[in-house]
Amino acid sequence: MVRLIMSGSGEGKTKQLIELMESAAEHEVGCMVCIEPTRNMSFNLRHQTRMVDASEFDINSFENLRGFLSGLYAGNYDISHIFIDNLCKVARSSDEREIDQFLNWLDAFTSPLNLKVTITISAATDSATDTMRKYM
Repeated sequence: MVRLIMSGSGEGKTKQLIELMESAAEHEVGCMVCIEPTRNMSFNLRHQTRMVDASEFDINSFENLRGFLSGLYAGNYDISHIFIDNLCKVARSSDEREIDQFLNWLDAFTSPLNLKVTITISAATDSATDTMRKYM
């Protein structure tokens, strides 16, 4: 299951993501992973949530991000939820076509695994494509 949170910069997406991570840690079984573009979140999250600084892994495209997520899950089948803060900064691309392809791939990848993914994108909701709206 893929869930997309989309709104303009400074409109509370990260705060909402942190609240969702806390709720997931309370109610879900398994490990949670939060991928952020750089280490900015300095909150006391529960131990079930692993923070990953994408800049440490030289993720520079959606293709790299697909490989990274696949490897993450292959290395830990206990992951129940992945959070990605600011997808376009993590993948270093804001190309709508690439975002749409990535969201569709992610849904196909996670659905049979019963893996939940929550993503934020900093952009106005009225600029969302039909594919993006499908996940909002």
